[in-house]
Amino acid sequence: MLAHGYWGVLVKSLKTGETLYALNAGKLMMPASNMKIVTLAAAAETLGWDYRYQTTIAAAGTIENGVMQGDLIVTGNGDPSLTSDGGMADRVFADWAGQLKARGIRAINGRVIGDDNAVEEPAPGLGWMWDDIPTEDSTSIGALNYNENALRVTVSPGPAPGDFAAIALSVAATGLTAVNAVTTGAAGTATSINIRRLLGSTTLTLHGSIALGAKPAALAVSVDNPTQFYANALRAGLIANGIDVRGPAVDIDDLGDAPATRSAPIISYSSAPLSTLAVRLMKISQNLYAESFLKSLAAGPGAVPTSAAGWTAAAATLERWGVLPGALIQRDGSGLTRYDFVTPEALVTILTHVDGDPRLKEPFEASLPIAGRDGTLSNRMKGTPAEGNARAKTGSMTAVRGLSGYVTSADGEPLVFSILANNFDSPAATINNATDAIVVRLATFTR
Repeated sequence: MLAHGYWGVLVKSLKTGETLYALNAGKLMMPASNMKIVTLAAAAETLGWDYRYQTTIAAAGTIENGVMQGDLIVTGNGDPSLTSDGGMADRVFADWAGQLKARGIRAINGRVIGDDNAVEEPAPGLGWMWDDIPTEDSTSIGALNYNENALRVTVSPGPAPGDFAAIALSVAATGLTAVNAVTTGAAGTATSINIRRLLGSTTLTLHGSIALGAKPAALAVSVDNPTQFYANALRAGLIANGIDVRGPAVDIDDLGDAPATRSAPIISYSSAPLSTLAVRLMKISQNLYAESFLKSLAAGPGAVPTSAAGWTAAAATLERWGVLPGALIQRDGSGLTRYDFVTPEALVTILTHVDGDPRLKEPFEASLPIAGRDGTLSNRMKGTPAEGNARAKTGSMTAVRGLSGYVTSADGEPLVFSILANNFDSPAATINNATDAIVVRLATFTR
């Protein structure tokens, strides 16, 4: 079943540097989300684990009798972490409203403007598949990101077969127009719902069928304009907390009359440190975080961070670590593109360097999924010597699987490995089982 696939494997001892096994270790292969190892390692080295994203709010106008006569402008530099999960965004917006009130502002007689010009314009990654665009894994990324630039669409069956289903969006002001073509099927039939949105379009089309009496189906979808989405959410949050916002929420790029001047920041907000953000990036393989980190690698005085500048900066850093030129071709931060290529040897070189650097090691290794315990490895290698032992980053997309990380042998010897599989026609589960078997064998290895 594995004959048509192509494998690249490298296993080395972190104790002695000895190569225990190698197969096509110097060949370029698509890594899928193993590319996140590259991005996070470069970000940790360049930015530092204490790095925090900054979001500020400034005024473009005067305050008269509790009313701001002008616009409120929110500016960010790529924070990926402001989400509605656990009420986080509600708490942040409530705090910001409180700070405005403390400055005597009860109403804004103007707009809430999202200023995203500190980072290149939001866009999908280079080479991302067009049919992935509507999904939460393929969101555009910019300077202002809210709720990971995604929302939930809940589809419920209608009252009778043939009736249209009911749809509900988890966020009121999304910037999307939902077209519902989902019908109610006969009781007991299979539910099949597809979503479609073309790049640059704000029309989200849902079609398919949901069985009569079935539980509601929840789908995660991306938004078209993250900056507008953020501004909408901020405006709604301020209103919910007692600030009378009289103008609309707008993306600064859609304005012909953007304010020429603004105040010094009246609100400043810092994200959690990179060491904390890294956990969500790696444990659940969150693509948006990787793309934000990649762009941040190129931040500097007078520079607008871009993905291209980020992968150039990453390559320069990793070349100093011993990653040979040509062993890494990076075109996004997450590995979602099929333009990314890396050798197993390059991944092992990066992981070896991180393990040997006390500044980098602990937070990096803490971010990795643990076999049989959490993240994308929570259901793999359970009940084996690798459970609770192997820490590794997964990678998966059509005809690509990867697993790279660390495991300790039965002798207590620390090992580093990279296993990449490309171009296979076997079921993905078969590839994962073969990969897991390798890691379990390493966990039982003795000299």
